[in-house]
Amino acid sequence: MKPSRPGVLVLLLAVFAVVTWALLQKVYSDLPTVPWTAIPTVLLLAVGEAYSGWMTKARIERRPDTKPVEPLAVARLAALAKASAYVGAAFAGIFAGFVFHVLQMLDQDTPRRDFFLAGGSLLACVILICAALFLEHCCKVPREPDDDTRA
Repeated sequence: MKPSRPGVLVLLLAVFAVVTWALLQKVYSDLPTVPWTAIPTVLLLAVGEAYSGWMTKARIERRPDTKPVEPLAVARLAALAKASAYVGAAFAGIFAGFVFHVLQMLDQDTPRRDFFLAGGSLLACVILICAALFLEHCCKVPREPDDDTRA
């Protein structure tokens, strides 16, 4: 499995933002307000992934007081990290589309509330992407000293 490329994640975010912004031009008034629950949920996911990355790295490096990690568990964590990065980028794009759409209506109460909630959710998704990339980085197998001399 190849590492996630940040450029692809940024492109995914931009495409979802433009599509969401275009859709909201027609249907924003029919939608309910943006839920506040996305912010703590995504932040908890980000904290969980960052902690998993930290612990996985310690176990791969065989630091004292850690058990060796199973290779299959590392592969599963790497798959989780890759999926979280892509899903986080897609949802960040959706929330960015909301932010851009309501930016011109900040004088009204509901769009202002949606602006802050969508902006907070966007920030939480960016934090999730960073945590996922960190977890993915922590799942890499360290190079042996002999690998450098052979190359």
